[in-house]
Amino acid sequence: MHTQAGTGEGATVMAGTRAHDAGPAEPPPPPSDSELWRRAARGDDAAFTDLFHRHAEAVWNHAYRLTGSWSEAEEVASTCFVTAWRKCAEVALVNDSARPWLYTVAANLARSRGRGERRRLRLVRRLSHPEAAADHADAVTDRVDGADRVRRVVAAVARLPKAQRRVAELCLLGELSSAEAATVLGLAEPTVRSHLSRARARLRTLVEES
Repeated sequence: MHTQAGTGEGATVMAGTRAHDAGPAEPPPPPSDSELWRRAARGDDAAFTDLFHRHAEAVWNHAYRLTGSWSEAEEVASTCFVTAWRKCAEVALVNDSARPWLYTVAANLARSRGRGERRRLRLVRRLSHPEAAADHADAVTDRVDGADRVRRVVAAVARLPKAQRRVAELCLLGELSSAEAATVLGLAEPTVRSHLSRARARLRTLVEES
């Protein structure tokens, strides 16, 4: 009997040692975009907040590349997520990621805002005086030059034919692969690659002309 008890105690010690060696259990992986999206569609505010924190910076940066303005980008990104909250029950995600759909919405919003901004700029140019305040020029030259380059590219993208423009917004200004863009746009991937190639060539010409 004494031997059996000792054996039982030894087994207990060995089991405890093995449990200790194994270390703490790994935390579960974070929920996918699709899971968070489904929860948000059911009214889960916390799930949508997680989606926002996961993609807000990328959407904001994408909106800046589309508009060339940080203030405009902030407005576009904010409206993009409001739209996502309203429509998440109606939308199916691509490849388990919310980012392609968010980029598409941001591009549509930027185009709409861009049309209004161009109308306002034309009015300002008609009403403004030609004189400029030279004393501020040196201080802002670098910043203006950088913003001007972004705006030239954005303006060039806006001048592309519609099919090329939509691909350029997602793949060149955005971070989507040709396969992801193809799914978002409902096109064959070779078609997207063809549009992308033509867009690159056309953009080089347009930017040089500007």
